[in-house]
Amino acid sequence: MSNIVAIVGRPNVGKSTFYNRMVGEREAITDDVSGVTRDRIYGEMNWNGKQFTIVDTGGFVEHSTDVFEQEIRAQVRIAVAEAEAIIFMTDARTGTTDLDLEVANLLRRSKKPIYLAVNKVDNHEQLMEANEFWSLGFEHTYFLSSMTGSGTGELLDAVAEKLVNVEPLDTELPKIAIVGQPNVGKSSFTNALLGEERNIVTDIAGTTRDSIHTKYKKFDKEFFLIDTAGIRKKARVHEDLEFYSVMRAIRALENADVIVLMIDATLGVEMQDLKIFRLAQKRNKGIVILVNKWDLVAKETNTARDMEQEIRERFAPFRDLPILFVSALEKQRIFQAVDAALQVHENRNRRITTSQLNDYLQPILENNPPPSNRGRFVKIKYITQLPTYYPAFAFFCNNPKYVREGYKNFLENKMREKFDFKGVPMGIFFRKK
Repeated sequence: MSNIVAIVGRPNVGKSTFYNRMVGEREAITDDVSGVTRDRIYGEMNWNGKQFTIVDTGGFVEHSTDVFEQEIRAQVRIAVAEAEAIIFMTDARTGTTDLDLEVANLLRRSKKPIYLAVNKVDNHEQLMEANEFWSLGFEHTYFLSSMTGSGTGELLDAVAEKLVNVEPLDTELPKIAIVGQPNVGKSSFTNALLGEERNIVTDIAGTTRDSIHTKYKKFDKEFFLIDTAGIRKKARVHEDLEFYSVMRAIRALENADVIVLMIDATLGVEMQDLKIFRLAQKRNKGIVILVNKWDLVAKETNTARDMEQEIRERFAPFRDLPILFVSALEKQRIFQAVDAALQVHENRNRRITTSQLNDYLQPILENNPPPSNRGRFVKIKYITQLPTYYPAFAFFCNNPKYVREGYKNFLENKMREKFDFKGVPMGIFFRKK
């Protein structure tokens, strides 16, 4: 399971700038308008040999009537509950504010390690003024500048020192994680599969909590089921569910080979489903889509074919996915779901010999060569599969940087037509021969 480090603080203190510097990508939207980070961003980090997921939460405003700010406040509470360490960011230029004090009071009640990051300390004069932040009473206080990067290394050294690398489950058996939004039926599905009421199932969204590994051994099938199971201590039904489900998904999918993403048939694909899907895709996990509660859908208004088409459109451009319509409550097609997940696991481990690849692809490359780019012609010499934990292929050529994205997609589609990689993200890389 991945360690989670959450960056919290009131709006406009520089959380997104700090996150971008840490992850090395401009993933978060940064702007001078207070509270512009309306989306949570998650990035993988490795520092001093410690692996962790860094989470950029939105701004935090206490006692606000604004719905958006209430949601952000709830997200911070969730981050505090779920993260292994918290980076509490403040702004040296504005000094301590009432909001900083409120956030500090909330964080002091947490037993998690808290690191106070006083941001925008760009010169000696600001450093002197920033000393007022010691009054917040945090032992681990660091003065830094997210913009220039000064002081960020010392902060990360301290954070990494507290984290413990959690060893993944050491097994050759497939590890399948059930993920999805709260109240989509994950626990009902697990119970139907295992034939026991191991999880507490209620209609309150968000009643399941920590990740549990259960070994499944029935009907000549053997695998580990990773489920976010247990009781949620403070069930806030209406707020914070979106953020919560992604935090749980991060935990579950880090240690899984295949992700079973459950979607509510009565709601269709929602933004949160897409976020979890993209996370799994980015981590190169196998993916199976389960449309649960299919028994509740009026068949005259929506057929499985219509809905399947709609789902593939939403998950485009990655459409090569197994999609099953199930009812966990009625135990409809749940074992077909297991078969699909095991097949995707097999597809993810598929190896294609270099001779097979070249015999199949060379005629295609001759008939459909890469389009020239600024007068530069690309000649692909040969193809081989890379020794990665997911299907990845190297195309050796003379001008790799001139191969366009469209041609890469064309090659991926041709590979999928011939070799069964259904449900598995594929890596295609162009290398200089």
